[in-house]
Amino acid sequence: MYFTKYNGLGNDFVFLDGAAALSVKNPSLLAQNICDRRLGVGADGLVLLLPSARADVRMRIINADGSEAEMCGNASRCVPLHLLRRGMCTKKEISLETLAGIIRTKIIDESCGLVQVDMGRPHLRRAEIPILGAADDQAVGVPVGVGGKTFFGTAVSMGNPHFVIFVDDVEEIPLEKYGPVIETHSLFPRKTNVEFVQVLNKYAIRMRVWERGAGVTRACGTGACAAAVAGVINSKTAEKITVKLDGGDLQIEWPGQQHVLMTGLAQEVFTGEYKDL
Repeated sequence: MYFTKYNGLGNDFVFLDGAAALSVKNPSLLAQNICDRRLGVGADGLVLLLPSARADVRMRIINADGSEAEMCGNASRCVPLHLLRRGMCTKKEISLETLAGIIRTKIIDESCGLVQVDMGRPHLRRAEIPILGAADDQAVGVPVGVGGKTFFGTAVSMGNPHFVIFVDDVEEIPLEKYGPVIETHSLFPRKTNVEFVQVLNKYAIRMRVWERGAGVTRACGTGACAAAVAGVINSKTAEKITVKLDGGDLQIEWPGQQHVLMTGLAQEVFTGEYKDL
């Protein structure tokens, strides 16, 4: 099967479209094999682009461990570029059907791969995220004890769950130690993505991420949005900020605390043929 490799600030994906995407019988197994960085193509996730009756395309995101994600911000920036460059769509504003709902994208500059995504409204009620506790309450300053240490975080859903933890120095946090323990903590019925965030100033934060189902990644679009929302909720940042990730910068806006807008780069890396054994 023929594939295309993309990355959004180093968060990388294997894309399948057309007949190749439709032919996949076991997406979980294929994702585990094709995303393997030694025995496969290597990626944080597999993206299947499928027909949709509700949007321009349906996007399924299968993490490297075989689990399915509701939504992926970095992959969402790659999809419109793929559709436009392959002649599968001629417009620069493209809608995506995801498990988190309809996502709307806009190609700002095709030549450099700059894309904006309307990520919709964040979900802040515990039941919507989900995180244990009173269903209608927000989850701000929630203590989580791991490895003899207690972190205090804010839970936000951007269609998928996030737990944002503000720290003094993000570079000192061993993601491999704390990330998987918090991801699978009993507080989170569907597990969670984990973001450690250092506030640089009112308009910029530094973020590192442990992604649910993928581990440490260089960037997470939904995580950057969740971190920006948490920054506003905790009175730490403005409604428009730069999120500095290991893979580069994202511009995140939450104007009027309505829809979250994410703007950043996406890049096609290479194409190839995968021998699915």
